[in-house]
This record gives sequence, C-alpha cells and structure tokens, in this order.
Amino acid sequence: MSFSALQLHPTLLETLTSLGYGTPTLIQKQAIPLILEGRDVVAAAQTGTGKTAAFCLPLLNALCKGKRGPAHSVRCLILAPTRELAAQIGDSVRTYSKGLNLRSQTVYGGVQVYPQVNGLKRGADILVATPGRLMDLVQHEAVNFTHLESLVLDEADRMLDLGFEKSLNELLTLIPKSRQTLMFSATYSDHIRKLAKLWLSNPAEVAVNKRNQVARTVRHQLYPVDKARKGELLAELLGRQHWEQALIFARTKRGADEVTEILQSQGFNAGAIHGDKSQPVRLSTLDKFKSGKLSYLVATDIAARGLDIQNLPVVINLDLPHVAEDYIHRIGRTGRAGQEGRAVSLVCADEFESLQAIEALLKTRISRKEILGFEPDHRVPDSHPRSQKKAVKSAKPNKSKKQLPTPDVTEGPGLRTSPFAKHPFSK
Repeated sequence: MSFSALQLHPTLLETLTSLGYGTPTLIQKQAIPLILEGRDVVAAAQTGTGKTAAFCLPLLNALCKGKRGPAHSVRCLILAPTRELAAQIGDSVRTYSKGLNLRSQTVYGGVQVYPQVNGLKRGADILVATPGRLMDLVQHEAVNFTHLESLVLDEADRMLDLGFEKSLNELLTLIPKSRQTLMFSATYSDHIRKLAKLWLSNPAEVAVNKRNQVARTVRHQLYPVDKARKGELLAELLGRQHWEQALIFARTKRGADEVTEILQSQGFNAGAIHGDKSQPVRLSTLDKFKSGKLSYLVATDIAARGLDIQNLPVVINLDLPHVAEDYIHRIGRTGRAGQEGRAVSLVCADEFESLQAIEALLKTRISRKEILGFEPDHRVPDSHPRSQKKAVKSAKPNKSKKQLPTPDVTEGPGLRTSPFAKHPFSK
C-alpha cells in the first residue's frame, strides 16, 4: 500500500514524497483510514512506529478543507506530556503542513507565557500543548475551544504518571462534546482503557504490537556492579565500546548532573537534561545530541518519550526505573524502524525487585556479564527460576553439619554490610 492509496490531499502526498516516505507503517495503515472517516480512535503502538504521522496526516487532511476560526480559537488540539515531545510534534506538524496554509503553534512551560498569549491572538488551526501550560493559557483567556474539531491525547499514560489528571478533567469541561478524539500511547494499561471510555465515543481500537512489547531488534545486556561504582563502570564501558552516541538514564536530577560531571572530567563529550534545566538549555542540549555534536546525553525520565534520534546505537540505564513499563519507554529510543539497538543496564543488589519486574514484563531473563575489576561485593541475586529454587534449598539448615556463625547482613539475599560511602547518585 502507498500513501496515495490512503486518499490524502495532493499537497500532503507531495510533501511525503519530498521527505522520502515510501509506504505507510503498520500503525499508519490501520489508523489513517479510521481517522479520515471521522472515527474516534484509541491506538497502542511501540515507539518508533510512526505514530505522530498516523494522527497528523489525516487531521491536516481534514483541516485544510475547512475555514480558519476567529481570534484565540483552536480547531485541533494535540496534548503531549512533556516539553520535548510537544516540541517534536510541533516540528512534525510544521513539516507535514508545508504548503497547506495552516497556522500552528506549540506551547509549553519553562518559558514566558506572554509571547504564547500573543501568538494565539489570531487563532491557530493546530495547537500543540502540554496540559499545564494549556491551562495557564485558559486562565489568561488566550485560547477558545468553541471551534474545536479534533483532540489528540498523545502518550496519555505518561500524562497520568506526571500528575496531569486534574488538568485533563478541567479541560474535559471546556471542550465541545461534538468532536473527534484520538488517543495514542506506547502502552495500553487498564487505567488508559478507563480514560478512553471517559474521553472517546465508541472508539475504534488499533494495536500493532502486544501490550508492553519491545522491539525484537533490541539486544539487552546487564552488568552487575556495586551502587557506588556505577559512574566508574559507565566510563569504562563507554571507553571500551566506542559507541558514537548513547542516551543514558539516571533516576534523579542530581544523579544525572553528577554522572555528567564524571564523564566530562574523563574527556567524554556529555551533557545532561532534566526538569531543573531551563527550557532553552534543554532544547539546545537536545539539538546538539540530535545533530551529533554531543555524544552522550544523560537524562531523567522526562526524555523517555518524544526523543527521535536517528540510528541511536545504545540506551544505558545507569539506574533501573521504579516502574517496569518505563524500561520499555527508555529503550524505545534505540532499535527503531527495524534497526538493531542495544539496551545496557548497570544493576546493583538493591535494584533486584525492579529487575525482576522488568524481566517479567519482557518474559525473558536479561543476559548478565561481570566486568573484571568491577565485580560487585553486594551480589545481584540470579533471577532465573532454577537459581531461586536452589537459593531456597540451600537456605534450609543442614542438621548433619556443624553450623558456622552467621555473618552480618543487610536486608536482602546475601548482602554484606558495606564500608563504602553513600552512593553519590542516590537521592
């Protein structure tokens, strides 16, 4: 199937040809015809499958046939959970709408609100926004939803994770009941199903992958290491592997800054982004990483979605995420569009429960490898079921042998008390 078979506007088809788009991806093949019919759609597809084009193209197709609304009005609203994702969607909208004479604007927090207020005075055909900044604009009476035709909730599960449910509920009372609503997400949890019932009317369901499935092209690797030595091991791996680029996830803002300082001190071209960085700094750092001017980007989970890096070879988890599904979002930055990728995790003993949850979600045991000189004093228990059975069996007292004194241990299987200083990347 070609894009022309989807009966899109000729100008859209010309733009897609100039961009080198060949055939639609699976999510595009399934979602675009439904959206063109005016159906509400709830879609689940892993990252890197072309979700943005799947909702942008048919919506632009409809908007170019209608009339622009009055001042402050918005015809199509696209909500995204993070500034980075909103900026990326805004860029895509401008790219796809070239030659269609449509006005678009992107708004998010972290920058002054008044330029955005002024930008909406003439109205917008498409407004891309984060929920918090959108409600700021509502309070300034800068945006009007009377002429709203369509609404997109992109990465809705992440919006809930970030605490935007209140803003979404407020928005629901402001927008017309008669509208087309689309909900796109990398995962499709039970909570999202409930949200879909509230926001969508008799939606068509589209799913191009199994729930919480990761790309088969991604190879997973785990390196056991003591918590206090993660920064050292990370520098060692980067020096050995010679990856041209790597996206590195830390659990905390402080941890992201500290590991970036360690890498920079050893000559690595590294930068950090997180919620405490100003928006101009975050965008500048991302642009450098996307263009290849920055080799290693250290981030908290704000960057787990919305980053589209061409040919990113590896994602490194300096710390495992608390929520197993976030592992999927993180590693979704590599192995995109059928290309090979690597997901590397540095795991310490007190992350064992998180590791178990991730492996249960993946339905596989992640391959382990210890690096000489970085063998952990606090062992990471083996998560293989047979190893767990052996551990239970060996834990039973053997009455036939003289029992040795029990060494001092901390909580957890086989963890010795550590004389080392507190881990520099902890909260």
